[in-house]
Amino acid sequence: MSDQQPELTDEEMRQLDAELDRIHVDDVVLQTIVSLINLGARKGAVGAPPDAGVTADHEQLRIAIDAARALMAVVEPRHGDKLAPFRDALSQLQMHYARSAGAQAAPPASGDSEPKPQGGTGSSGRLWVPGQ
Repeated sequence: MSDQQPELTDEEMRQLDAELDRIHVDDVVLQTIVSLINLGARKGAVGAPPDAGVTADHEQLRIAIDAARALMAVVEPRHGDKLAPFRDALSQLQMHYARSAGAQAAPPASGDSEPKPQGGTGSSGRLWVPGQ
């Protein structure tokens, strides 16, 4: 078997160049955010029934959340007015992560009278967000 790719014709190269000229970097960033949100939901088993036997990968979910948040900051100055659905979906992932990661936390040590908060608000009053 050969690993060589077929060579493109001049016309195919012109078509690819024209397509690349039409694509904006922001389009790719926005699509990447959507992909990260979707993949994060799948890896985090968001919406999976408890009896479905699906195991959530909280580390993968956390990485997807952190990456999507970072990319949101990149497109916010130019597309902030259109990002509400992205923010909503990301908020849902963050809430799922906080709930599910908290449910997976180890029980308190024998000397602790109360469990330490997992997610939610800490002593600073700020909402805990993965990666911050």
